[in-house]
Amino acid sequence: MLADAYIHQLSPFAIQLTESFGLRWYGLAYIAGFIVGWWFIRWMAKTDRSPLAPDQAGDLLFAGVLGVLFGGRIGYAVFYDPHLFTGFSSAFPWWDLLAINRGGMASHGGIIGVLFAFIIWGRKHKVPAMHLADLASVGGTVGLFFGRVANFINGELWGKKFPNQTEAPWWSVKYPAEITEVWVNNTDQYGDKLVALEPLKTTIVSGSDAFYQQIVIEAYAGNTVVIETIASQLTAWYPSQLFQAISDGPLLLGALVLVWLVPRKPGIVSGSFLVVYGILRILTEVFRQPDEGVSIIFGLARGQLLSVCMVLVGAVMILICAKNGSKKYGGIIRTKQASA
Repeated sequence: MLADAYIHQLSPFAIQLTESFGLRWYGLAYIAGFIVGWWFIRWMAKTDRSPLAPDQAGDLLFAGVLGVLFGGRIGYAVFYDPHLFTGFSSAFPWWDLLAINRGGMASHGGIIGVLFAFIIWGRKHKVPAMHLADLASVGGTVGLFFGRVANFINGELWGKKFPNQTEAPWWSVKYPAEITEVWVNNTDQYGDKLVALEPLKTTIVSGSDAFYQQIVIEAYAGNTVVIETIASQLTAWYPSQLFQAISDGPLLLGALVLVWLVPRKPGIVSGSFLVVYGILRILTEVFRQPDEGVSIIFGLARGQLLSVCMVLVGAVMILICAKNGSKKYGGIIRTKQASA
């Protein structure tokens, strides 16, 4: 039954101090990803799987953090919303590019940013940049996993509509925010659904000016009367965020571990990351809504098109790096680095 689909009621705050301020799950996802990445880099260094010294793990991580933040935000503007570069306002933070709540970050941009950061850091410390990229590729899968889970908790990056709404399974998801984000903005199409909410004006929110917004708030607060009223009206969507959490986390990590079971030349693992991650993104984007206002090219959403480029770049990296004369590093089942 349609009403059996999961009703999204998760709070974006892990710790909420005020109505709009607190520690968000999305922030915790970044912190957890960076901590696991630091641990992995330090473990590789301490066990002689990397030419890095253990005390360099923190410095390298800091460079990676800057790469993710700058690359992710600039990448979003370049790939999805170039107007962010030219938008300014009188309110903080004044420049739209700095307003992270407007669109957020792009994972493809974050990858490019990290690579640039590691090239600079590697040259300064005389460590192969491609080896640093290998370390980030494996350690970063945890951050990708946590990030997608945080997307689900935040109720963002919705999936596509479940094809058979009358038989949507329990694992499909309904967002109360659909009322304010979709119905109110498309009254011609969803007028009947809005009319079905009219009884709540007297029983729940007494005709407040923010009537529909209050319904969403009451639904997230667990108001059973509101939930029973809206459940059959809401659309069931694919939980694409969780699909991508599984693919970008455990599946991608497992593939990279298999590649790095034995020592590899720098760039082989990160090239494999681009190939596998790109393929998984192409597949899972099938269940995700294309970004609003971004055109479809050759039947591919923007994320899929960028992922095709990633696969091609990764394949070229593997071919080039396999032929160079660099030392081999890593090896999950080996404790010492090996020569080429």
